Amino acid sequence: MAVLISVLYALAMLVLFVYGVNLLWLSARFKDLTMLEPGPVPEPGDPPPPVRPWPQVTVQLPVYNEAHVVERLIDACASLDYPRHSLEIQVLDDSDDATCEIAARRVAWWRSRGVDIVHVQRAERDGYKAGALQNGLLLASGDFIAIFDADFVPQPDFLRQLIPHFDEDDVGLVQARWGHLNADHSLLTRIQAFGLDAHFGLEQRVRNAIGCFMNFNGTAGIWRRRCIEDAGGWTFDTLTEDLDLSYRAQLKEWKFRYLPHVEVPAQLPVEMNGLRSQQFRWTKGAVQTARKLLPALWSSAVSLRTKVQGTVHLTAHLVFPFVVLAALLHAPLVHMNTLEGMPGEVYFAVMGVGLLGLAGFCLSQVFAQLSLYPDWSTRLRLFPLFMAGSMGLSLSNTRAVFQAMIGRQSPFVRTPKYGPDVASSWWTSTYARLELAPVVLLEAIMTLYCLGGLVLLITTGAWAAVPFQVIFTLGFGLVAAFGLRVLGVRDRRPRPSPHLVRI
Repeated sequence: MAVLISVLYALAMLVLFVYGVNLLWLSARFKDLTMLEPGPVPEPGDPPPPVRPWPQVTVQLPVYNEAHVVERLIDACASLDYPRHSLEIQVLDDSDDATCEIAARRVAWWRSRGVDIVHVQRAERDGYKAGALQNGLLLASGDFIAIFDADFVPQPDFLRQLIPHFDEDDVGLVQARWGHLNADHSLLTRIQAFGLDAHFGLEQRVRNAIGCFMNFNGTAGIWRRRCIEDAGGWTFDTLTEDLDLSYRAQLKEWKFRYLPHVEVPAQLPVEMNGLRSQQFRWTKGAVQTARKLLPALWSSAVSLRTKVQGTVHLTAHLVFPFVVLAALLHAPLVHMNTLEGMPGEVYFAVMGVGLLGLAGFCLSQVFAQLSLYPDWSTRLRLFPLFMAGSMGLSLSNTRAVFQAMIGRQSPFVRTPKYGPDVASSWWTSTYARLELAPVVLLEAIMTLYCLGGLVLLITTGAWAAVPFQVIFTLGFGLVAAFGLRVLGVRDRRPRPSPHLVRI
């Protein structure tokens, strides 16, 4: 048993070490890139040179039951500062609730004011978002396709900022950075914003700058239509159609560009059920895409560095089962060593190399915050909670990994979006899922298990191991507490009146 525990724990640490060291390498490259960017120092806010003539752009807005935010989305896109004769807007509406009426009314209002905007509805929701985008592409007139999810609010100059970066014929995608409309809404949203900033502030920026593959983030980007078609169009055999198409396009030698200075703000999930379903979809979809495309990546002619970075990128969510494994074994392993001297000090000295991986996780967050915010040092206080929360979600995400590995299919579950007027009382919305997720019970059990391990380590004086055990306990406890919150709010949900329209 001692040998088995030691081997499994070492395996978990090895996997976490590999992904952490990759972040350390990306952080080092980020430092080099920001110090040695070529060319003159640009003036802040310098707009890109205009394009003459401006090309035809189709803006696609895939929506499904978004009654709280669809009007805001349509208004923002209809207000884009772009030549009217070169702009088409498609509201790709698969809704089956009051969203249809709201969207139709707003589309008619803007059409009466000269905006080329159409309300597209399908008889069946085949393929979910990917199916809606592919259907819209068949009807689109634009050579370039901009896409916005329902909770995003693009700035008026978005198209004028991005279109000039299609200055070479092989540029297939230009992606903007996500911002956060409601980061300060709660502790939950602040932690989410902190975590997303590492992806957009560092990972996307570095991978794109060094010529490795990056991904379209599903929204806030513009595709060259010819690129989508050449890569095989939108497919829906994974839950991350954006990641799937991104890699297929880059394997076809299309270039992508990432613009970290162009921010498109969006709303973050304000409750745990919504966040958990979003993370489940991203995790499962990424592993599905890895299974689908890793053979093509490794048989392609791209550089070894691109293959390695692409593999790490596509498989990053595989860390979650190993986080669970580490949480289960950490306290027993340390206690066993204290009582029996096994596996011994040499073993733990070797495991100490894992601190390099931890340094990667830390530095990636430091550089991301430094690149995005003047008050970056203050924001870093969220790092322990972000790290803990990531560990706490590992149970749910591990389930997503295993489902993807065995090929189990599941529907595309949208993340509820409440808008600013509803977010503070999100439980009153009929979009709110107020059932207690079964995984919350497991998270609560893991909290008690890790707490018991913490008490054990303290009573035996294993102080060096206590901080890690605290993080495990805090992580599962934090996620379980957010999940249990539905028990306190669902009784406050008003009963719908038969005379009111449910949305």
